[in-house]
Amino acid sequence: MDAAVTIAPAPMSPSAAQTPQHMQALARANRVRLARAELKRSIGRGEREVAEVIRDVPWEAESMTLAELLTSQRRWGRTRARKLLQTLALSENKRLATLTPRQRALLASALGVRSRDALLV
Repeated sequence: MDAAVTIAPAPMSPSAAQTPQHMQALARANRVRLARAELKRSIGRGEREVAEVIRDVPWEAESMTLAELLTSQRRWGRTRARKLLQTLALSENKRLATLTPRQRALLASALGVRSRDALLV
């Protein structure tokens, strides 16, 4: 091995060099947590549809479980979410970002049908 060859550290941005990595991770976790809470509140208020979130998968919802997303709707508890997911053969602990396009379309269409049925009652 040649003694003149050295491995240089990766260049760091000035702000990243000043802030420790664990503090950067905490700041990111807080941003995600706050954004996810706002998303769940807007779903609960009826401003956003869960089917829309499933189709688009915003960055703050990527790591949410399906059960967490479904139960953020009004009048949706664990039992109702579990029943819907069982009919579609999906786990309630599955992360939103890991859904295949087929699973995403299937779940979004099932939610669209359910929401229309609820309006008719």
